[in-house]
Amino acid sequence: MILEILTYPNKKLYQKSKKVEKFDDELGKFLDDMYETMISKKGIGLAAIQVGRPIRAIVINLVDENDEQKKENLLEIINPEILTQEGEIIYQEGCLSVPGYYEDVKRAEFVKLGFQNRFGETKEMEVQELLAVCIQHEIDHLDGHLFIEKIGYNKRKKFDKEFKKHLKEKK
Repeated sequence: MILEILTYPNKKLYQKSKKVEKFDDELGKFLDDMYETMISKKGIGLAAIQVGRPIRAIVINLVDENDEQKKENLLEIINPEILTQEGEIIYQEGCLSVPGYYEDVKRAEFVKLGFQNRFGETKEMEVQELLAVCIQHEIDHLDGHLFIEKIGYNKRKKFDKEFKKHLKEKK
């Protein structure tokens, strides 16, 4: 089922998500719906809060070298915790909750992540570059933050101006 994605400036996007305690069929169905929603909106990552559920759950599916998103490459990350991070990378980010806006954001280039899968099993993985950026972006959502908070004062002022203009055009 395709879920509705909350968009800026919806206040729910600033809510801190709670730890997932129950790993059951309902969670599995919700993760499946998140995946379908992300793919239908041509995204590569989606946090549960973006579809109105304040739980610490993320789905990520990067595009492969053939420009395809294969379901077998899907990452379902529950209760993520960054264990270590190193380096620095600047990547142009976008967000399904801030449609049509892209900006360079500085993040850690390498991340070691602890998390649980949909069955509650504890996992660890080390990631870098785009996947590391994507995971940090989605964890920010779980902590109630949007990438536009990381873009610097002048770029943020420009974004706010463009956003207000966009709202007026919609009316």
